[in-house]
This record gives sequence, structure tokens and C-alpha cells, in this order.
Amino acid sequence: MQLKLKLTVVAAIAAVAGVASAQEQVVKIGHVAPVSGAQAHYGKDNENGARMAIEELNAQGITIGGKKIKFELQAEDDAADPKQGTAAAQKLCDSKVAGVVGHLNSGTTIPASKVYNDCGIPHVTGAATNPNLTKPGYKTTFRIIANDNALGAGLAFYAADTLKLKTVAIIDDRTAYGQGVADVFKKTAAAKGIKVVDEQFTTDKATDFMAILTAIKAKNPDAVFYGGMDPQAGPMLRQLEQLGMGNVKYFGGDGVCTAELAKLAAGAKTLGNVICAEGGSSLAKMPGGTAWKAKYDAKYPNQFQVYSPYTYDATFLLVDAMKRANSVDPKVYTAELAKSSFKGVTSTIAFEPNGEMKNPSITLYVYKDGKKTPL
Repeated sequence: MQLKLKLTVVAAIAAVAGVASAQEQVVKIGHVAPVSGAQAHYGKDNENGARMAIEELNAQGITIGGKKIKFELQAEDDAADPKQGTAAAQKLCDSKVAGVVGHLNSGTTIPASKVYNDCGIPHVTGAATNPNLTKPGYKTTFRIIANDNALGAGLAFYAADTLKLKTVAIIDDRTAYGQGVADVFKKTAAAKGIKVVDEQFTTDKATDFMAILTAIKAKNPDAVFYGGMDPQAGPMLRQLEQLGMGNVKYFGGDGVCTAELAKLAAGAKTLGNVICAEGGSSLAKMPGGTAWKAKYDAKYPNQFQVYSPYTYDATFLLVDAMKRANSVDPKVYTAELAKSSFKGVTSTIAFEPNGEMKNPSITLYVYKDGKKTPL
């Protein structure tokens, strides 16, 4: 008799537990960035931001559509490679994630955006800056950072109006990002009366720039603009110094504007010539930047690069739209995402009809005593 009673009690507890777990719904949010290869430091930083947001959202005990939601991050690696980027996007579609944060590079985000559009999943990038991303007009594509039109132009204005430079040489890495930001800089600089004395090209895998820098040295420019990422910019700064080009200013977009650049330049004095631009405000001027950074550093010491506050905000932004729509179904909540006015760590996020951020700001930085410092 006693055994039977025990079994009944156990069965009843199991039934209650079953009801409780049935009421909890797992909602996956995808994240894609390069977490292998030369750009892994950016990718890990981005993933950290999204992961931190997921943990905080789960701690809130959110209920949507009458169910307690447990968020899970499905993190994928695209190695900054367009083919791997579309494969990762398809994998997230097949896994039926509710939304995606990413990708990092324009070269991976642009082809992936079509995959997300075709499977009806919204994605939010806080890192890919090529203006072409939003040109197709996909209703699933959102960007929460200034694009290269703002970054390239901002740097060219500073070169012409503040530094009064007369000549510049331009190098790009032939990626969608590098070529895009270099092109905007070139056109704006030329319109401002700066003469482009040389144009050179490299790749996002190269580390030896002696030949192209020697060709540029012969043209004696006031500045070099580099469209690309920090694994190339660091060695380039060292080689500029070796060639005796220590007085040449060095411009770049957000791809070179990292804490890592100081390490990659390995003590080159030319680091002091760098002027770079980032979409958004400096951490100190972001609404929640300083407090957020302290929290991030405690959790992920020495891993901060550039974009993790944006991936953090992007994750919260997706969930905010789900809460307002009272649905985790992308078909239902994507329309709410487009109507966002979300007070994030980075800024208040609202969108133009094409998915571009309304009123994005940019910040120019220099390196003082090896530290990235807002101008």
C-alpha cells in the first residue's frame, strides 16, 4: 500500500513538472561572426555581447504569448568568408531560429541577407557597414550602426577641413567592406580638393606591404587611407615606419579602429599617426556605455574590441520586438522590429523604412600612448 502511495505521489510530481516544462518555450537566436582565423578577436567580442544579453534576458523570466521563454544562442562561425557566411545563414534558417544577430563583415552579411530574406528571419547587424546591404530593400535586414557613407565621408572631411591635407594614397583589401569605405573616402576627399596620388590593392590575408608602400612613398602623399581590417593595418604601420614614412597620416574605417591595433602595430611609432572612424558614440558617450563596459570586462577580461555593445543591443532589440508583438514568430514580430524605438546601451534605436538606423552618429579616434582615444 505504502509503495503504491509513493508511486502515485511520484507520478503526480512528474505530471506537475511536465506541465511546468511544457509551459516553457525554448527560443533560439542565431549569432554569426568569424570566431576562427585572423579576425577571430572581433568575432569572439561580438559573440560575447550577444551571449551576455541572452543570459540577462533569461534572468528576467520573460513571458511571451502566455509561455515562459528560455532564450538560447546558436553561435556559428563564418571565418569572414562569404561562402561560409551563406552556409551559416542557411543552417540558422534550417534550425528555425527566431532571429539573427550578425554578421560582422559586409562581405559575409550581404550574401547572407538574401538567405534570411528568403526564409523570413530578421537579422540585425551592428558591425557590417557597406551601404549596399540595405539596397535590395529586404524587410528582414536591419543595421544599428552608421554605414560607410558616414564613416568614409567623416574621415575625408577631417582630412580636408581640420588637417588641411593636400594629397592622399589609397589602399583597399578588395573586400566589400574595404573597397566600399575606401571608395566613399576617395570620392569625398576628391570633392574636398584632396588629390588622390596613388591607388593600390591588397587582400585580407596579406601581411607584406613593402612593394605597394614603396610605390606610394615615391608619390610622397600627406596621408594613406586603408580600407580593411586590423590584421593588415598593424603590419602596414610597422612597414611604413621601416620605409621612413613616419610623418604620413594613416586613415581607416571601423575595421582598423580597435584596441588590438596597438598590439598588432607592435610598438611602431606610426600608430600615433592613425585617425580612424567608428559608427556610433564612444563608450563614454553612449547612454549606458561606461556601466556596460565594466560589466563586460568583469565577464570577458581583455576581450573587448569594437562591436559587442551593438550585438548586445541587437539581441535585446529582437526580444523587445517579440514582447511588443506578443509572439516569437518572425512572421509576426518582424513588423514590430521595423517600428522599434528601443533605448539601448549604444543609443535609442529606430529605423528608416530601408532598415538603416535613424540619425546614426560617428566618432573619430586617435591613438595616444598606444591607447585608442576619441577625438
